Amino acid sequence: MTVELRPSEAEVIFLNLAYNKFYDIHEEVSNDTFWEKSPQYRFQRIKNAFEIYSEILNYEPVKWVIESIKEKRPPMEGELGSELFKCIRNMLSHFPFFDSWNEVWVNKSLVNWYKKGQTIDKFFVKYIGKEDIKYRIWDANNRQMSYVTISFPKEYNDKNKIYLKDILPEREGLKFSFTLMRRIIDTQVLYEG
Repeated sequence: MTVELRPSEAEVIFLNLAYNKFYDIHEEVSNDTFWEKSPQYRFQRIKNAFEIYSEILNYEPVKWVIESIKEKRPPMEGELGSELFKCIRNMLSHFPFFDSWNEVWVNKSLVNWYKKGQTIDKFFVKYIGKEDIKYRIWDANNRQMSYVTISFPKEYNDKNKIYLKDILPEREGLKFSFTLMRRIIDTQVLYEG
């Protein structure tokens, strides 16, 4: 009987590449000068970070962390760190028609244009009309507290557009997102000292 050790050689290669790139983008987004760049530039970097993070979520030990967060952390934190962020990643990747965060929208017919019941559709069906979630985030770089409200659509149909900016505002929402993503993936970092 062979024992499968974690991480495997392939996982080490993937995790090193993914973590290094995510941390580079995280550091950039954490700097106030990032928000002075064009909306198009910011959008591409943010899109890359969500894509990388979503791939990291496939790593089995990270899945265990998400389940633990769902059981032990504040309400909805695990769901936001997995389901919401995957939904956002899929909105950005599957509908590459937009150039900035504030432009991104979907509706039920667009989401289901090819096939019903996929990740985005499941997310909106599950969370339609759910109460807003309010978070506060400590910004260590600027030594100030930021506040964010995550809002779920009241309607999900073929006519009404659901804008990403209405679910998660760009600046404060991304500070929250990057903080939570980093907190989750940091659980798999081995520190030598």
